[in-house]
Amino acid sequence: MKVKVIFYSMYGHTYRLAEAVAEGAREVTGAEVELLQVAELVPEAILEKSGAKQARAAFAHIPVAKLADLADADALIFGTPARFGNMCSQMRNFLDQTGGLWARGALIGKTGSVFTSTSTQHGGQETTITSFHTTLLHHGMVIVGVPGSEARQATMDEISGGSPYGASTITGPDGNRMPSENELAIARFQGRHVATIAAKLART
Repeated sequence: MKVKVIFYSMYGHTYRLAEAVAEGAREVTGAEVELLQVAELVPEAILEKSGAKQARAAFAHIPVAKLADLADADALIFGTPARFGNMCSQMRNFLDQTGGLWARGALIGKTGSVFTSTSTQHGGQETTITSFHTTLLHHGMVIVGVPGSEARQATMDEISGGSPYGASTITGPDGNRMPSENELAIARFQGRHVATIAAKLART
């Protein structure tokens, strides 16, 4: 049973969540988990100027996802930073290439899930995930979220991401805040939960 965690990250926040999602998925017996990133679209000079080039070096070893990776998976877990309440352009560009997969129904019945990051506490985490779901539904995928009991929204000990829609993190306006242990725990649960459901579907 193959689980693909496909993400885009500019400064490493979504990558760290992706690692935690993959960790959780690997806890499920029989799960083969692969971490992939979508291709960068930002010009090299802009990455250099913004400091993103140096940050991206930490996960430069992660292979770039291909369309065949989607068709080959039993479960697909996508991670994207929010851009005005929607997925980033790099992820949108990748998904916009899946028309051929849609035409032949290659993703129908596969398990799909989404996690995200924003710079502010109310920066569109929920809308980014739920708007992402629209594409997965068009492909006929089975969407899996995070049960409210595991989304850890009731914590008052810290400002934290996480919702019934999926794991998330808040980076702070300057990007200096990395995912907290609470946020990583939600991400690990999400990976484990998606892989568990995918395994059940694979047996039917």
